[in-house]
Amino acid sequence: MDLQLAGKRALVTGSSSGIGIGIAEVLAEEGVQVVVHGRNRQRAEAVVADLRGKGHDVALAIGDLATDDGARATADAALAAFGGIDILVNNAGGRSSDAGTVEWDGAAPEDWIDTYNKNAVATVRMVRLLAPAMKERGWGRLIQFASSAANSPNAGIPHYAAAKAAIANLTVSLSRAYAMTGVTANTVSPGMIATPAVDEWFDNIAAQKGWENDRARTQKWALENLLHQTVDRVGQVRDIGAMVAYLCSPLADFVNGANFRIDGGRSPGVN
Repeated sequence: MDLQLAGKRALVTGSSSGIGIGIAEVLAEEGVQVVVHGRNRQRAEAVVADLRGKGHDVALAIGDLATDDGARATADAALAAFGGIDILVNNAGGRSSDAGTVEWDGAAPEDWIDTYNKNAVATVRMVRLLAPAMKERGWGRLIQFASSAANSPNAGIPHYAAAKAAIANLTVSLSRAYAMTGVTANTVSPGMIATPAVDEWFDNIAAQKGWENDRARTQKWALENLLHQTVDRVGQVRDIGAMVAYLCSPLADFVNGANFRIDGGRSPGVN
C-alpha cells in the first residue's frame, strides 16, 4: 500500500535508540525525509550513518528536550535540515530513578516533577515550536507517545504512568485546538516492545531463575506470569513504526484525537 508519504519531512524525537530507531526507519522507507534526534551525538550519528547507508534522506538534531534551550536547538536543526517539518513524532521521554521499577515510596516529589518534564512538558515544547507552521501550511501530523501504563497503571513507576496519561490527555486537547486546519494529533501507547532496555530486563529475570542464554524461555514466562497479553509474542519496534507511518499518512486524515494501544492486548478496554 502506498501511504503517500514520499517527500514529507519528519522529526522523530528520541530516535537514537529503541522504538525511535524503528519509527525513523519505517518512515524513511516510505520516502519521508527524517530528522534523527537524540541527546547522545555519537549514538545519533550512528543511526544517521546507518540510514544513509541504506539510501535514505536523513539529517541529525541534538538536544535535551527537558530544557527550553535543548528543544529550541532541536527544532532549529530540524527546520534547517529540510526547510520545514510536516510530521512531529514526540517519542522522546524517560523518567527519574530509571533503574528498574520504582514503587510509590521510592519516587520522591522531585522525581515526579522531573519525569513530567521529560515527557509531558518536553512534548509541549516541541509542539509549540513546530505545530504553528503546520497550521499555516494547512497540513501536519502530531504523534505523541504515551504507554500502556497510561490507561492501565499498576503500583510500579506511578510517576511515569501519570506523565504518560497526561500526554494522552493533552493530545485530545491538541486535536481540538487545531480543528479544521489539516493538522491532526494522535497518541500511540506501546506495551512491552523488544528494545535493548527490555532485553536487559529479560536477561535479569533469566539470571535470577538460572535461565542464562535462554531469552525465549524467559519471554514465555514473562508473557504468562507478568505481562498478561493476549498475543503470544513480545512486540517489535516495527510494530510501532507501522502504526506511526499510517497515522502520519494522508490516508489517516479522518483519524484525530485517538489513542492507539499497540500492546499485544496487555491493557484491554473500551475506548
